[in-house]
Amino acid sequence: MPKYSYVAMDARGKEVKGVIEVASQNEAIGRIREMNLFPTKIVEVDGAKEARKAAKAARAGRPAGARGKKRGALDLEIKIPGLSGRVKPKILMTFTRQLATLVDAGLPLLRGLRVLEKQEKNATLRRIIGELALSVEGGSTFSEALAQHPKVFNRLYVNMVRAGEMGGVLEVVLNRLAQFQEKAQKIKGKVVAAMFYPIAVLIVACAIITVLTVYVIPKFEEVFQGLLEGEALPAFTRLVLDISRTVRENLLTTFLSIVGFFILLKLATKTKLGRYAWDKFKLKMPAIGQLISKLAIARFTRTLGTLVSSGVPILQALNIVKETAGNVVIANAIAAVHDSVKEGETITAPLEASGIFPPMVISMVDVGEQTGALPEMLLKIADNYDDEVDNAVAAMTSLLEPIMIVGLALIVGSIVIAMFLPLIKLMEGVGDVGRKGGED
Repeated sequence: MPKYSYVAMDARGKEVKGVIEVASQNEAIGRIREMNLFPTKIVEVDGAKEARKAAKAARAGRPAGARGKKRGALDLEIKIPGLSGRVKPKILMTFTRQLATLVDAGLPLLRGLRVLEKQEKNATLRRIIGELALSVEGGSTFSEALAQHPKVFNRLYVNMVRAGEMGGVLEVVLNRLAQFQEKAQKIKGKVVAAMFYPIAVLIVACAIITVLTVYVIPKFEEVFQGLLEGEALPAFTRLVLDISRTVRENLLTTFLSIVGFFILLKLATKTKLGRYAWDKFKLKMPAIGQLISKLAIARFTRTLGTLVSSGVPILQALNIVKETAGNVVIANAIAAVHDSVKEGETITAPLEASGIFPPMVISMVDVGEQTGALPEMLLKIADNYDDEVDNAVAAMTSLLEPIMIVGLALIVGSIVIAMFLPLIKLMEGVGDVGRKGGED
């Protein structure tokens, strides 16, 4: 009889792991539920799987593993660690919208999954949809099936679907999820599009400066040595030549230093203290800090509003929002809100104490609490901040473009002037010699 390794949650939300020996995955789900546990992951143990394959091969009258060997000789399967098993947000957004449309049109969930499995082009998502359909067909709820793929469907997704199933409004929740993902993707797309031009200008500027410093300026230095015959070069020209020489002689060291700096920064942000310091610095950065802050507030309010309006309990919703905040400083403020609500207090007091949320957000949340329309008010705040993010991105782009162009012009212009100063000095010397010859 096959063995199944499982991960489940108990009534207090504590994670429980174990192995059970049952006939099938569906029986494993039923047995775990009888233990008053909520299964989140069930995987057949490899040893049992191989035993079943061997038994099947023996019945077929061929050696065990023969099929596997034959396939291995023909196909090469490469899996890159960290990349397999994930689906891009844009592809997942399309899947959610399509499933919401099918369910909203009255198509049964299982049939809708089968339809989407056939037409899905992404191999990873197609495989996952097939596994979801099998789990649902075997008696699992849709949320339980989703919970078995945490790399693709996060806690926000799973909990919203679970709330929709419990309330009998799965089609409504799927539509809300699709809208939520579309809004998030739209904002992300605008930020990426706005940053494309400045980054392109920066890359071109770095390339031009590197070529001038490493290849062009040394050629001028050789010319100056031949023309001026030992005379001192102008101070500004000497400075540019010294910088060029230093960069050229230490090019590898400079490159490795830059790479090393970014690696150290990445490692530092993996630590608890380093991540907190980095996230706080991002919120305080000039110009960009305001944009990051508005993005974080828009994400917080939209996620919390979507969860609460879908029927997820407020404490559970706050825990999910904390995990999806994307910023440790914001997450700490949300944790304080969770503790306040747990003690029976309001949301507004810890929001105000954090010093991160503007007075407008705090007052609107307070009005939402007082009137019992908190989800609607949170979504209005999110819509308002989405507009503010658009304005901030437009303002930042319009400010960055001329600054970068002027900066590039100043650097290149300074190099050109530094290279022409010795020629001007040489021409002045030739003019003085001509005048002296005329006087003689």
